[in-house]
Amino acid sequence: MNRLQITRRDALAAGAANVAAGLMAQPALGLNQGSTRQTTTYLICHGGWSAGWAWKKMRPLLHAPPESALFTPTYTGVGERAHLATPEVGLETHIRDMLAVIETEELSDITLIGHSYGGMVATGVADRARDRVRRLIYLDAFVPENGESLYALTGQTVGRDAPWLVPPRPIPPDTAEADRRWINAHRSPQPIASFTTPLHLSGKDLPPRSYIRCTRTAPDDPLKSSAAKARQNGWPYVEIDASHSPHVTTPELLAATLVRLAQIS
Repeated sequence: MNRLQITRRDALAAGAANVAAGLMAQPALGLNQGSTRQTTTYLICHGGWSAGWAWKKMRPLLHAPPESALFTPTYTGVGERAHLATPEVGLETHIRDMLAVIETEELSDITLIGHSYGGMVATGVADRARDRVRRLIYLDAFVPENGESLYALTGQTVGRDAPWLVPPRPIPPDTAEADRRWINAHRSPQPIASFTTPLHLSGKDLPPRSYIRCTRTAPDDPLKSSAAKARQNGWPYVEIDASHSPHVTTPELLAATLVRLAQIS
């Protein structure tokens, strides 16, 4: 198992400028003769109750055409698309959302990143768009098997009278007050079907996978088994000194880690 540890001090010492330098220095993989560089394409499958807006701190760090491009679409029923929420919106809807982005943006050779709930979505996307995805990175995310839902992974049950919209989980306690106000202003409840719908996989091999584990965990951390699965499977595994939403609390640290993992074939 390839296991690394990256601290906040490491990231601050490197600085955002070195993240950009890392983007410039990425090897040209799979280029035709005569080409000089290939774009690293990052596609985010965001976490629950979140949306593309939550990744705005990452844009100046990872969106630097032509060396790299960052796509942060929003699922149906949350964020700026909250008005589209219905009881029928579920995991399958969100997988199709991401597949539509891949198709309409004509993306290929993708570094696919699934954060938290987004690990459910990203696994389904990687299964169906295997020829478009170069690697799959789980960011403190759920790692499902065929037939599993998020609630199955967490051991939660749903009563017959459960409301169809689930309120957001608490924000990590080390989140700055300004960020806390920003997040609370924009997070929205999420249709429960996204948590109860089982994931259906084809059985084909998925792209190479890796895992980023945030070590500032909550007491009721539901991701222990997913992180353990990554270690047991021998995937590249990186621990970072951050709480569950490093794209908000430690964006430079996360950017440096993603660049590093994106360089692994």
